Amino acid sequence: MSCAIDVIIAGAGPAGLSLACLLADRGMNVTVLERQREQAIAAPAADGRDIALTHRSIRILADIGVWAELTPAEIAPIRCAEVRNTDQAVRLRFDPSKAGRDSLGYLVSNAVLRRELYRAAKRRTRITLRTDESASRIQLEGAAAEVSLASGVTLSAPLFVAADSRFSELRRMAGIGADLRDFGHLCIVCRLNHEKPHDGTAHEWFDIDQTLAVLPLNGRTSSIVLTQPASVGKRTLDLPAEEFAGEIERRLGARWGRMVLDGSRHAYPLVAVYADRFSGKRFALAGDAAVGMHPVTAHGFNFGLRGAETLATKVGQAAQAGCDIGAASVLDSYAREHRAATLPLYLATNAIVRLYTDNTAPARVLRHGLLRIANAVSPAKDFMLRKLTEIDRGLASA
Repeated sequence: MSCAIDVIIAGAGPAGLSLACLLADRGMNVTVLERQREQAIAAPAADGRDIALTHRSIRILADIGVWAELTPAEIAPIRCAEVRNTDQAVRLRFDPSKAGRDSLGYLVSNAVLRRELYRAAKRRTRITLRTDESASRIQLEGAAAEVSLASGVTLSAPLFVAADSRFSELRRMAGIGADLRDFGHLCIVCRLNHEKPHDGTAHEWFDIDQTLAVLPLNGRTSSIVLTQPASVGKRTLDLPAEEFAGEIERRLGARWGRMVLDGSRHAYPLVAVYADRFSGKRFALAGDAAVGMHPVTAHGFNFGLRGAETLATKVGQAAQAGCDIGAASVLDSYAREHRAATLPLYLATNAIVRLYTDNTAPARVLRHGLLRIANAVSPAKDFMLRKLTEIDRGLASA
């Protein structure tokens, strides 16, 4: 069946817009549906999140034309990373020089990335963006996916993709369940300015029932990611700005001197999501609708980009071969590859979170020993480095 629209994507977040750009570059006509007004996408408000981009993600953003649009002031390199457990002296240190790189990855504001992905989509004539719009009903049984919009319009295309958040309504409409893990924690994110310079090293501390990550931005500024039980996090969030900054300063042993809040604090409930399957007839899941990660390994955004590239590649290959881009064989291939790339780290991340928020004596002994073992066994450490930063043999030229 020939349709004016090749692919309909619900959700103009990073995963939806990156997928739209990658599909358009492969000759697809794409319509993107978004609930928000266009101004909210064109000029996203700061949300406190700074994204740690892997080398694979940077290559994908470069392919889309986003990376070249960022200014040096908007990109901060992560030179090294250290992980510690409470007050344990042993630390697990990741050095990118072991993989032939001068950085583990780069930090960029989520708002900046969303802005540039919007601009990249607007530059492509094959992409139609319909804002103030949402899908109220989907029909996936025919020769094309039919999508009824809240405005009363009906669209059809060989393929429909839901990229509408980890709490996806469209995933449910398609009859796809998901593993949702509510950790009962709040993630508080913000930026703090400090007296002393950092050395470009990202730090993560696992403490009793909480974690604290300090990510190096440009100048004497760091991005703070604090996770705490929801009741504790709410009290922390309500602290006056000066008292909050002082609390973080105390937790860090004043190693960066006096700290001052830069901008607002933002809080997000910690819920990890993994869909039971990533595809169905003429239907695929992308971004957080497929995999929503706990932030401890900083992979949610990166998995969204990786999945977008995988799906665009499979669809592009099918189109080039003259095949049905919404065929089960095409979408099943995407689902298998994306599951293989994401499930091990999803399970490992959740296991780490469970272990490091378990305050029983056996758990404390085990987590103290794990850092020692990981630091001492070079192959294990190198494997973790490649997986967390996506520095791999296949990315030697990225």
